[in-house]
Amino acid sequence: MVNNYAFIDSQNLNLAIKDQGWNLDFERFRIYLKDKYSVTKAFIFIGYIPTNQPLYTALQKYGYILVFKPTLELPDGRVKGNVDAEMVLHTMIEYSNYEKALIVTGDGDFYCLVDHLKNNGKLAGVMIPNGKKYSSLLRTFTGDTIFMNNLKEKLGYNKNM
Repeated sequence: MVNNYAFIDSQNLNLAIKDQGWNLDFERFRIYLKDKYSVTKAFIFIGYIPTNQPLYTALQKYGYILVFKPTLELPDGRVKGNVDAEMVLHTMIEYSNYEKALIVTGDGDFYCLVDHLKNNGKLAGVMIPNGKKYSSLLRTFTGDTIFMNNLKEKLGYNKNM
């Protein structure tokens, strides 16, 4: 059995999908990762906000492993929780435990991680939430990119379901 892990930049994923006018159904997304990419563990990197506890509980119920980053409230009221370092670190901590890693982000800050995984035969792919808006640094991995733009029907949240 294939043992791939997914490492998910939650903020990049969520904002890029919302920017396309739809919401991701995280429960269906977890099943999709398992069925399509043989993902046995899906780590989701997310800023911790106490009032979001119901979201965290739901994500854990769906089978995600949550890695929290403390957040800062900016002077303008926005909340910032940059998860990049945690995601890189955990991908490397888990390195010997997976066959290949699926990196879910459109953020070019992960270029060095993706490059390292590719050069060492450990990259399952880079899943980019919005193929119309992502870092040009990730464009060098063209053969390894998977775009989520056309997955609205399959993975979009539908409250009537």
